[in-house]
Amino acid sequence: MDNLLYNVQRQGKISFYYGEEATIIGSAAALAPDDEVLGQYREMGVLLWRGWGIDAAMSQCFGNEEDFSSKGKQMPVHWGSPEYHFHTISSPLATQIPQAAGVAYALRRDPRRRGKNCAVVYFGEGAASEGDFHAGMLFASTLPSPTLFIARNNGFAISTPSTEQYYGDGIAARGPAYGMDTIRVDGNDVLAVLSATREARRRCVESGRGVLIEAMTYRVGHHSTSDDSFAYRARQEVEDRKRIDNPISRFRLFLQTRGWWSGDDEEELKARLKKDIMQAFKRAEGLKRHELKEMFTDVYGGEEPWNIVRSYTFVPRKEQRQELAGLLKKYGQTWEPWRSELRKFKGNGEELTRDHGKIE
Repeated sequence: MDNLLYNVQRQGKISFYYGEEATIIGSAAALAPDDEVLGQYREMGVLLWRGWGIDAAMSQCFGNEEDFSSKGKQMPVHWGSPEYHFHTISSPLATQIPQAAGVAYALRRDPRRRGKNCAVVYFGEGAASEGDFHAGMLFASTLPSPTLFIARNNGFAISTPSTEQYYGDGIAARGPAYGMDTIRVDGNDVLAVLSATREARRRCVESGRGVLIEAMTYRVGHHSTSDDSFAYRARQEVEDRKRIDNPISRFRLFLQTRGWWSGDDEEELKARLKKDIMQAFKRAEGLKRHELKEMFTDVYGGEEPWNIVRSYTFVPRKEQRQELAGLLKKYGQTWEPWRSELRKFKGNGEELTRDHGKIE
């Protein structure tokens, strides 16, 4: 799926796409299905592990009518699913860390979930250089809350190597300073990550306090589809890590030596997954987008707060909707670029032009 969506982005059909490390699958397998997860950009594996389908992932990337989490208002790979307890990703780096501490504090205050669940937050070592990292760690330690911090240390924050990010002993060294139990694990060993996360989660839930995991891995791909990592690291270094320390190859070898996996099994799996992914891609590409009026909904997730309703802050949104409706009515069917674009939306924008002049 990574390879397909990478190529799709290059064709201009979606905005961008990021891959994810094997660290995510090992940790996802150790969590309870209703633990609250706050991810960054590489945690789609958590959702897939919990049962979120390939169709849902494709629809979110294309922002089509079956993108039920954001209705096309989020950027690609900004996943979210209330059903699978995965909080919608926010773009600014590290903002999810203090948010997770707040979610965990809410779990602590809920007698139905206290001692049963934790909030899990994923981030990279680059995000750990942001102030929000320290704010989240401090919150979770001084107002004890079951927050499981999982740092993916893949060696690079975009193009900045870890040697230029900190002088101390990685991210794990910071945990004891906040009074947190801390585990450092080989992030390319799926089973080691599984074991470490199980223990970290147990301590987190039973004590009601924060726990930190640092998963040491290596980013063999580019940071994103707009990045050329060979501008700041040697190609041979990447190829060596792919060959020697590839987490998929390591797990494959583990299974094969025990007679649990074979080359034929792998070829069959690859063929089936490729077929499923291509079908999901073609289907998602052919679906229309949500009605245009949806861009004005769900800002607050329900009824607008009383302080917003009583103020004049709702006026600009009403005016923006009226302005868009007026532009659609004036140009929507007279200028071909507009007609072509409107055909991609359910209703072709007619729900706005039809209500123009009587928008409340």
